[in-house]
Amino acid sequence: MGHASRVRCAPMSNGRVAGVAVVTGAGSGIGRSVARALAAAGWSVALAGRRREPLEETAAGLPDGRVLCVPTDVTSEDQVAALFTAVRDRFGRVDLLFNNAGTFAGGGTPVEDLDPATWRAVVDVNLTGAFLCAQAAFRAMKEQSPQGGRIINNGSISAHVPRPHSIAYTATKHAMTGLTKSLSLDGRPHRIACGQIDIGNAATDMTARMQTGILQADGRLAAEPVMDAADVAATVVHMAALPLEANVQFATVMATTMPYIGRG
Repeated sequence: MGHASRVRCAPMSNGRVAGVAVVTGAGSGIGRSVARALAAAGWSVALAGRRREPLEETAAGLPDGRVLCVPTDVTSEDQVAALFTAVRDRFGRVDLLFNNAGTFAGGGTPVEDLDPATWRAVVDVNLTGAFLCAQAAFRAMKEQSPQGGRIINNGSISAHVPRPHSIAYTATKHAMTGLTKSLSLDGRPHRIACGQIDIGNAATDMTARMQTGILQADGRLAAEPVMDAADVAATVVHMAALPLEANVQFATVMATTMPYIGRG
């Protein structure tokens, strides 16, 4: 690639050097928290999301020389390619992808009433979008010198245990686990590590209804506890900080008392 010297890397607490991270879905919620936490840990961060204004809100207060906002629709091959080209042009390489963009569209709709167009839209964002970003990151990490990098996929508690009326979201999050395992295997010869973080009830706009009452498997409506999204971000930063010889393959981070263990 020949551009790695553009990035001034910062030493981390464990002696590793932070590099260049791409965070999708960076305009809100978990993506915003992770992007800011990575920047605080010394990473240069490319913020990707559909709209520029939320990305710029995420970037507010971060070091100008170490942040890049790139409006991106992850379902578009051309836009994903343009994202990674912009990152390499600006920073010279890609060391980390946090594959975070996702949608819960159709959640709460019984399976018999779910519009197939909504199903396809969820698959396009949650699965195909994750694949396109991982593919572009994989190519960059394989080609750059020094070779390698890390991909962290945002799975979900739903990758293990579904909620009622969540078939599209749940199916894509189960598929994300297969994506993670395949990337881990295919990345071995190229020093590309891949892990997955499965998150339960982080406090974001998407989970606001958890605190007022959400449908349980037995048909009740019940409020559920949530955790701070900053605790999710801290876990991602830890996973990202490991040397490429070590990998957190799967991590589950959730509100301690949420009804996951014993759900049903």
